[in-house]
Amino acid sequence: MTCMEVADMMVYEFTKRVIVPVVAAIFLAALFYPLCVENSVCDYLKLWVLMGIPFGVHRMFVWVIPKGFDLGGTVGILVINLLIGGVIGGMILAWRLVMAAVYLVRYVCMGIFRLVGKSKKIFSE
Repeated sequence: MTCMEVADMMVYEFTKRVIVPVVAAIFLAALFYPLCVENSVCDYLKLWVLMGIPFGVHRMFVWVIPKGFDLGGTVGILVINLLIGGVIGGMILAWRLVMAAVYLVRYVCMGIFRLVGKSKKIFSE
């Protein structure tokens, strides 16, 4: 691999592992924040569950599929799927944000070590 291919791969990994989860969290927070504010106070539990729905609801529809119920039972199962999927997705979102912070620190340290290594080569010549 050439140096440019490695740099392109690092940019791709940085974008995938750091930028995308953080931008998704900011977008979802901006989208759902007005729905969670009552009397100028934000209900952060509701915000966390709503932000987690896109990350966890597709996992819930594999486990509990509403069939054989009447209309009320089907709607109830769908609401339970959304609630539990939001909680699971909230945990997944928190984990992805923690991992984004870890990868950010890792890439910053790698960049510093790379710069220090190049500066040692420049100063040693």
